[in-house]
Amino acid sequence: MNRMHQVHEFGPVYDANSKVLILGSFPSVKSRETQFYYGHPKNRFWKLLAELYEAKEPLSIPEKKKFLRERKIALWDVIKSCDITGSSDSSIRNAVVNDINEILNAANIKAIYANGKKAESLYQKYVEPMTGKPAVGLPSTSPANAAFSMDRLIACWKQIIE
Repeated sequence: MNRMHQVHEFGPVYDANSKVLILGSFPSVKSRETQFYYGHPKNRFWKLLAELYEAKEPLSIPEKKKFLRERKIALWDVIKSCDITGSSDSSIRNAVVNDINEILNAANIKAIYANGKKAESLYQKYVEPMTGKPAVGLPSTSPANAAFSMDRLIACWKQIIE
């Protein structure tokens, strides 16, 4: 599989009431196909949030957006465009980052979380110097992160609701 230049084609989810910002690295192939975050059926992101908030897992894009808004969660990715092979974060090269200040200027974000090591490292390298706000790294919800069971993910991610 060849590394291809890809552009993030769907925007962030947030409103003026957002308090928590969760950042991924860059959409997977499946997310690029569905045009929304965490579109791979085996990614545990939506199931994890539903568990944390003791809610029904949102399935459609409108349900997911409503779920996020009701819980004051903003969602975006660190990268706007990059060269990537498939969905592999480790293959990312020539990254151009999103202007996270778009959300920080519009909402009173209390905490920023990075979903996975790549999102965390890209945020620290490129975005934190611009925002001055640190991000807390959380284990990836990707199916590639098989080392983390759902219980381990819940234990780590529960801080987003505290």
